[in-house]
Amino acid sequence: MYLKTAVLLVNLGTPDSPSVKDVRSYLFEFLNDPRVIDIPAIARFFLVNFIIVPFRAPKSAKIYQELWVNNGLPEGKTGAPILYHGISVREKLQQLLGNDYDVYLAMRYKNPSLDDVLSEINKKNHEKIIVIPLFPQYASATTGSVIDKIMKIVSKWCVIPELKFINQFYDNAGFINTIIERAKEHNINEYDHVLFSYHGLPIRQVDKVYKDGTQCEEHNCETEINETNQFCYKATCYATTRLIAERLNLSKEKYTVCFQSRLDKDWLEPFADKV
Repeated sequence: MYLKTAVLLVNLGTPDSPSVKDVRSYLFEFLNDPRVIDIPAIARFFLVNFIIVPFRAPKSAKIYQELWVNNGLPEGKTGAPILYHGISVREKLQQLLGNDYDVYLAMRYKNPSLDDVLSEINKKNHEKIIVIPLFPQYASATTGSVIDKIMKIVSKWCVIPELKFINQFYDNAGFINTIIERAKEHNINEYDHVLFSYHGLPIRQVDKVYKDGTQCEEHNCETEINETNQFCYKATCYATTRLIAERLNLSKEKYTVCFQSRLDKDWLEPFADKV
């Protein structure tokens, strides 16, 4: 019997519905991840469960309710775009790869859960699993958390197949080409300025990449990728930007890299709202 290869796509996740109850459950699982809020467990427990989730869930639920309906999906479709488009990507990749592969989609938080999807993979006795977290730039809070969770689950299996993790693809030609194709739908020269906005991270998480005790600001993360900063989230964001800007013939004065969704002042700068 020929054993297939499983390809597992993993994204961050979404509440099961825009109700306050489901948003609260999602935030509880998400923010209690020690790789997301990397502070002592007791402090994280009280911060998340008694401060962030109770106050944030009702506000976030209103935004999700708006997103669920006005989400740019085909007519008659409602729901979370991240799940809808994730399923679409899975289906298209399955068609592209053919019968030698089984393609799966899972979310790090909520559904379809990694526990359920990996259980399905385990039952099919695949000889190899290729895991692709859908985050172009590596970060401990995203890709690192996905790999951590999968290793904990798979370590309990009797038979552990060959595992391959794609831990980042910030400079992958296919990834860059997709952005170029979309950008070329517009006349970039008609715009005064272009912002490349990436999700922010606490500076302390970026600094942890450097095993020699140095900090991100001590490296040339805005201008180069080297052996030291190749897993620095800031460095790879800037590297992606340079690749895109070069293809679009954007001079340095025509674009700015920035970071959105910060929680406090000790996050990566420059801040998108300030820029």
